[in-house]
Amino acid sequence: MNSLKLGTEAPLFNLPEASGGTYSLEQDLTDRKGWRFILFFRGTWCSVCKLDLSEIEESKSYFDGKNIHFTAISTDTQQDSTSFKEELNLSFPILSDAPLNLLNQYGVFHHGEDAPYEDHGTHGEAAYFLLDEKGNILYQQKQTSPFGRPNAKELRKIVTYIKKNLKD
Repeated sequence: MNSLKLGTEAPLFNLPEASGGTYSLEQDLTDRKGWRFILFFRGTWCSVCKLDLSEIEESKSYFDGKNIHFTAISTDTQQDSTSFKEELNLSFPILSDAPLNLLNQYGVFHHGEDAPYEDHGTHGEAAYFLLDEKGNILYQQKQTSPFGRPNAKELRKIVTYIKKNLKD
């Protein structure tokens, strides 16, 4: 499993987007100025993920005001991601990493066939990465289960803390 270090450039990627087409992190960094959270979520079937992503959507005006963008990724198919995005009325990109390639590049834990307990088959676990405007990693948090991830209020605290203490 890869381990990414704070301050280093996050792996660039292109993935299928729920809305159709392909999302490119490199292009997004050019098109939308500011920081971004790259969120890995367990899957469209995960009730905890639904609550967390809905809460982020509800808090989006705060993050938009700070020029912080969100992109969410799961190991679901593009078709499942499309239904999920529509169901929750999410305005940020929802991407599909069905082959787990990006999940592995980012060192995100995943629940595979060798896992010690049953849990919806193979899927990625929750992980959060905050990138600066150049794509460098400012924060990362990876889970091995559905619980313990930061909620929208905690993400606001993380952004505030890092902005206040960021070295020039």
